[in-house]
Amino acid sequence: MSILKKKMAAYDTPQKVAAMGLYPFFRTIESEQDTIVKIGGKDVLMFGSNSYLGLTTHPKLKEASKKAIDKYGSGCAGSRFLNGTLDLHLELEQKLANYIGKESALVFSTGFQVNLGVLSSIPGRHDYIIMDELDHACIIDGSRLSFAKVLKYKHNDMASLEKVLSKTEPESLKIIAVDGVFSMEGDVAKLPEISALAKKYAASIYVDDAHGLGVMGPGGRGTAAHFGLTDEVDLIMGTFSKSLASIGGFVAADEVTINFLKHNARSLIFSASIAPANAASVIAALDIMQQEPERIEKLWANTHLAMKALRQAGFDIGHTETPIIPIYIRDDFKTFKLTKLLLEEGIFVNPVISPAVPSTSSLIRYSLMSTHSEAQVLESIEKITKIAKQLDILESVNSIA
Repeated sequence: MSILKKKMAAYDTPQKVAAMGLYPFFRTIESEQDTIVKIGGKDVLMFGSNSYLGLTTHPKLKEASKKAIDKYGSGCAGSRFLNGTLDLHLELEQKLANYIGKESALVFSTGFQVNLGVLSSIPGRHDYIIMDELDHACIIDGSRLSFAKVLKYKHNDMASLEKVLSKTEPESLKIIAVDGVFSMEGDVAKLPEISALAKKYAASIYVDDAHGLGVMGPGGRGTAAHFGLTDEVDLIMGTFSKSLASIGGFVAADEVTINFLKHNARSLIFSASIAPANAASVIAALDIMQQEPERIEKLWANTHLAMKALRQAGFDIGHTETPIIPIYIRDDFKTFKLTKLLLEEGIFVNPVISPAVPSTSSLIRYSLMSTHSEAQVLESIEKITKIAKQLDILESVNSIA
């Protein structure tokens, strides 16, 4: 056996979990992503999706995608930098810039690629990237690709952030890179306090709003808009794979920053551009978000209903403020067991363990869509509560509390 195969074969954790009948990943869905999906030929209530506004099945998005394929074909066969820029991409970028409230925007092939490209290209060897310790993995990976000094502060702890900022060189570029909405915990970055500290220490702010776009702020314009701080945040990124119901990502900023990124972000220059169908469906999604504000209103009604019901049942849901609701189990085995039994009961949720969260914080990531009915929300929580009691999860949670 080669050295490579020996190393790969030594990694057998998934096989061990599968042997126990508890492997919870790569579950195959046989239908469109909606509030009800097909798994193994059976209907399952979906509470593990990032389609917060339920737009993945919207007829206007489907029609826009079909028309784009008819006009442009299935792909662009190249990078944005060379032959892969369509007039459709430019239309999308203008709409995004106008929607977010920035001068310009730049579309990448994924949200992950945005963070890799921005954070690896803007700061230099004598600069700083300052991160919340619970930032998304793509912020971490983008920082690793940079030559900048990378510093972390305690989650949403402004005293910790100021301590870190106070140690930086005054003349160096300092980028505070933070999730707008934290993808596992569901809480929101303290942007007003971050903005005040950024001014005090001459730092710039970069907000990853993958889970804030379409959810937070007027018209779903994101976390910065929620706090009225769009002008104070230097760069705002978002993804198309959540509320915008497609695939891809973007960053919005002033024109000179976008011009720099166009010519220096390697994950843009050396990656193929998003397909015409994806760009067209995002344009349609942006239109629908502004034409149908009731979708966001319903999403928040579902969120408040679920939070209240879960707390009344005795679950620890942390400090969430959004449609992402962590149900803390704090035991990997019970987290997997609960996930398995819920699927058997027709409820799809996502188990989250280390390294996505600290090893003591394993949880069920329960996420809502505006298209969930009240009955579906209450049915799911009733079943989660029933199985949690069978597994002595509620008793454990309450004893910790």
